[in-house]
Amino acid sequence: MTTFPIDETAPPALDPARFRRLAHAAVDLVADYLAGVRAGPVFQPMTAGERAALMQEPLGKRGIGPEALLERFRTAVLPHAMGNGHPRFFGWVNSPPAPVGVLADFLAAALNPSCAGGDHAAIYVERAAVRWLMELIGFPTEGSMGLLASGGSTATLVALAAARHRAAADDGWNVRTDGLQRARPRLRIYVTQDAHSCIHKAAEILGLGVEAIHRVATDDDHRLDVGALRAAVAADRAAGERPFCVAASAGTVSTGVIDPLAELADLCAAERLWLHVDGAYGAVGAAVPTHRARYAGLERADSVVLDPHKWLSVPVECGAVLVRDGDLLRRAFSLVPDYLRTEIDRGFGGLPWYSEYGIQQTRGFRALKLWMTLQHLGRDGVSDLIARHLTLARHLAALVDAAPDLERLAAVELSIVCFRYAPARLRADDGALDRLNKRVMEDVQISGAAFLTQTTLRGRFALRACILHYATMEADIVALVDAVRDTGARLAAG
Repeated sequence: MTTFPIDETAPPALDPARFRRLAHAAVDLVADYLAGVRAGPVFQPMTAGERAALMQEPLGKRGIGPEALLERFRTAVLPHAMGNGHPRFFGWVNSPPAPVGVLADFLAAALNPSCAGGDHAAIYVERAAVRWLMELIGFPTEGSMGLLASGGSTATLVALAAARHRAAADDGWNVRTDGLQRARPRLRIYVTQDAHSCIHKAAEILGLGVEAIHRVATDDDHRLDVGALRAAVAADRAAGERPFCVAASAGTVSTGVIDPLAELADLCAAERLWLHVDGAYGAVGAAVPTHRARYAGLERADSVVLDPHKWLSVPVECGAVLVRDGDLLRRAFSLVPDYLRTEIDRGFGGLPWYSEYGIQQTRGFRALKLWMTLQHLGRDGVSDLIARHLTLARHLAALVDAAPDLERLAAVELSIVCFRYAPARLRADDGALDRLNKRVMEDVQISGAAFLTQTTLRGRFALRACILHYATMEADIVALVDAVRDTGARLAAG
């Protein structure tokens, strides 16, 4: 038998003393970076050479010392962050990382468990953290089940798979054994034009096809029109199709509006439709006592998706799916091979495994950063954080309304404000305003003074600012407005 000598200092091993020095150096680097973010530009574009250096760098034959790797990170990666760590970043729905969540990611990586299931601490941490999410938004905990996923897209896929499973069972067949390749009425899911693209993608992946998506009209405030939905369901039934799910929003990504969830819950109960609520961005707004009434009906949803890595600043990736009928969710996914079969409370058994409730077998320890961030905030901290952002959004809306060369394009419900630069001489020319505002957005982004993105509302190009940073202040809102107005005036004059 051939034996090979073991070098305990060879990569990937590190002796404890060297690891400690490297870890301390990394902490100092991160602490200095976080402390200095505000003083730098929001976004710093990369040169073509810098991009090529990262993409085309060859992997050397011999390894590189970790000290050199840390320096490489400092010089080549750190200066070109996405920008979402800056308090004047208002793009998309991307938050900064909560510092305690950064530490939690480090600790979780040190343990590196597989969270498919089993009798170890990571599993019980996830159970607690997901229950806290349910309690924060008023979702029932008895009989329900929730689990963490990479984000809203994966969480939505899990939720809609459960909805599809229930629809098939109601009709007397098993989608897991029969599949979708037999002649049956087409399953239909109802959304608005503002629904997130992950609904569309989930329909494709689940074999429903794009034509399964029935887009329903919205009212003047961009909310799902319940009357139009009722008519669409009736028309589809009359045509021999099979309505099965309504995908509503608790905070759309375009404007942040919340659909009429209570009315939708009534309709879904009467029509035996699965009510899915996309609350990836906005569901945690239900944690604010003064705002809770706006979410009435959320507690009656069959499934809710929310992303702690958005408004709660838990480092990505950390999404969550909550399903009212936990047993049904397990029936939709459970497939336990012999080598993983365990008995509850025997050996490595513990609770039913998370892998029985979703699409992942190997699952990372995402729960630790959520568990630590929520405990650091507490219930009041969560509410206060969101309430402050709601106040800042109203302040931004007021500044827009007061400016003679700005025009607000949607009501403000959560922390998203949609507006455009609109000097008086161009107010009647939407095409010119669309072109001008696209350039305003691009120039503001490149300037590093602030960062905002866009959406389309009623066919018009809108500047879109989403306030999510825990350190954003009124002065940052003023700076954003000044950047847009100054840039707009310069471009319009040219």
